[in-house]
Amino acid sequence: MHSSTAAHLRRTPAIGAVVALAAGMLVAVAPAAHAASGATLPFTSVEAESATTTGTKIGPDHTQGTLASEASGRQAVRLSSGQRVEFTVPRAANAVNLAYSVPDGQSGTLDVYVNGTRLARTIPVTSKYSYVDTGWIAGAKTHHFFDNARLLLGRDVQAGDKVAVESTGTQVTVDVADFEQVAAAASQPAGSVSVVAKGADPSGNGDSTQAFRDAITAAQGGTVWIPPGDYRVTSSLSGVQNVTLQGAGSWYSVVRSSRFVDQTSSSGNVHIKDFAVIGEVTERVDSSPDNFVNGSLGPNSSVSGMWLQHLKVGLWLTGNNDNLVVENSRILDTTADGLNLNGSAKGVRVRNNFLRNQGDDSLAMWSLYAPDTNSSFENNTISQPNLANGIAIYGGTDISVKNNLVSDTNALGSGIAISNQKFLDPFSPLAGTITVDGNTLVRTGAMNPNWNHPMGALRVDSYDSAVNATVDITDTTIIDSPYSAFEFVSGGGRGYPVRNVDVTGATVRNTGTVVVQAEAQGAATFRNVTATQVGAAGVYNCPYPANSGSFTLTDGGGNSGWSSTWTDCSTWPQPGQGNPAPDPGRNLAKGRPATATGSQDVYTPGKAADGDANSYWESANNAFPQAWTVDLGSSYPVRRLVLKLPPSAAWGARTQTITVLGSTDGSAYATVVGSRGYRFDPATGNTATVSLPSGTDLRYLRLSVSANTGWPAGQFSEVEAYLTS
Repeated sequence: MHSSTAAHLRRTPAIGAVVALAAGMLVAVAPAAHAASGATLPFTSVEAESATTTGTKIGPDHTQGTLASEASGRQAVRLSSGQRVEFTVPRAANAVNLAYSVPDGQSGTLDVYVNGTRLARTIPVTSKYSYVDTGWIAGAKTHHFFDNARLLLGRDVQAGDKVAVESTGTQVTVDVADFEQVAAAASQPAGSVSVVAKGADPSGNGDSTQAFRDAITAAQGGTVWIPPGDYRVTSSLSGVQNVTLQGAGSWYSVVRSSRFVDQTSSSGNVHIKDFAVIGEVTERVDSSPDNFVNGSLGPNSSVSGMWLQHLKVGLWLTGNNDNLVVENSRILDTTADGLNLNGSAKGVRVRNNFLRNQGDDSLAMWSLYAPDTNSSFENNTISQPNLANGIAIYGGTDISVKNNLVSDTNALGSGIAISNQKFLDPFSPLAGTITVDGNTLVRTGAMNPNWNHPMGALRVDSYDSAVNATVDITDTTIIDSPYSAFEFVSGGGRGYPVRNVDVTGATVRNTGTVVVQAEAQGAATFRNVTATQVGAAGVYNCPYPANSGSFTLTDGGGNSGWSSTWTDCSTWPQPGQGNPAPDPGRNLAKGRPATATGSQDVYTPGKAADGDANSYWESANNAFPQAWTVDLGSSYPVRRLVLKLPPSAAWGARTQTITVLGSTDGSAYATVVGSRGYRFDPATGNTATVSLPSGTDLRYLRLSVSANTGWPAGQFSEVEAYLTS
């Protein structure tokens, strides 16, 4: 999220695409019944840790602030001088792009070898664009360790050939290599206006800004041609409308500019395609429009075939961008978002793009001032956002997130976030139907240092207001999440509900802690969700705040592999931990989700399980019988209950008539202790103890109150359940 506000704050089987890691290559494979996740890319990536090396492999590591945690696959290879990584070429290629890191303040080169022969061309490496600090963002540490550098090899290589990179003096950590067959440079379109004809300098020495402006003016209704070369554009372009800006290809036509188009409005019909814009942005300054596009291209415009790098944001879109299409482009190494639809977007399609190494959300919609409506992120591949989410939807109406592949999110981020976090006002919350379909999330989710607990791979967040939109999550694949798969949370810590969520058709494999992390009141239905290799338990269901209400998980059928529940809401499950053996002296009901047949005013069911004897649940008045129920998370041989009312002498003595019932499935209840009166007297602590018979085994504990001599309602300040008699 591109904002200077203190974002990210909070308190302490229908199967879609699957991902195969074969020979170090990330490959999306889809069943015939569903589209493949991610973009169709012109390159194939090979991880350095899967290659032959004389260097040292680092990782895997998910710890914020470590080099390996920001690497693709959370692993990389560190090279000292003279050490190398040798890649086996996966496909015919004549170019390579390399993701790498060097120590802060250093720069150098990598020698390149093809089948043992050193090329005259080298790959420059630098820390100039790395090691970004954003101290105004709570929870941030120095980040953005990696950078990308590309090279035309000057020759063709074939599948099976060997391409090696070797350090020449500077320590270099190599992450991943993208091998690509770059087509020949395109020819000038007939009738177009060349920027060179207007005085642009393709050597990069002269300032070509005015030549670009003159060409745009001359080409109204036509095409501005950017021939192969390097062009310096030192100030932003405005008044761009009814024109096509076209290059010879993003490897050939390169514009050196940190602010390319900056305008608040346009009549539209702008088409920008087939060249690179590479900036000189080394820090994140949110008050500076250091973006490829800042503002509006106008209706019915498009961006395609672009290479955008070393900018603050690729596209920060405000105003009228109706029916904009952004496709087939690469956005690399931005210090903030890759693309942000910053309110009022209508009918925008962002599809088939590749994004790597963003310093904030890679793709975001933020419904500030007016809602983003009927817009979508589709078939994009996103890797290594290092301070936020892969995809974030902050408000908006009828939004779609479909068939995307997101991997390796870092601190403060999920793979996909569907959120009512507003940052600023006026904000338009989620509305209509939010469609999240066919997405694949690999190693996504992260520890949030502000919350001091994890964020899930896919998060639905009622941060600043209730989620009342219909949220349909279908055909999702979640692999190797370091923590949870699905998270439902009110991230602002105020307990707003998450409602109307349907999760249908998901495959979860090797999640570090739980499949469902529920921390908000609300409800979701799950159908055909299958999980294997679950690290701790199937469900963590502990609302925050503890008295804010429970989250109801409805089993719609076809679910498997995640029926267990984390039992101790006072602790967070750690990856691979499994449920701890219960402490015989622990109150099994404390912090567990509670419900009731009714409640009076603010005296909600959760107050009887929050650990505070001064807060209390009170049922609807004058409506006996009333029942209070708590889900202990798993079945236990409970032997003793301690029932409490507030200890204050202001609470007069009273007798409540109570029946104790139990259930193992939440549906069929049996009487455990028959109806009888229990005396509560502040002179003796205002507590009552209930002994449960030997053989009692229950997960759901229900207390049915049929009378109260002190008030016409059921009342408990705490219900405590113990294994000991």
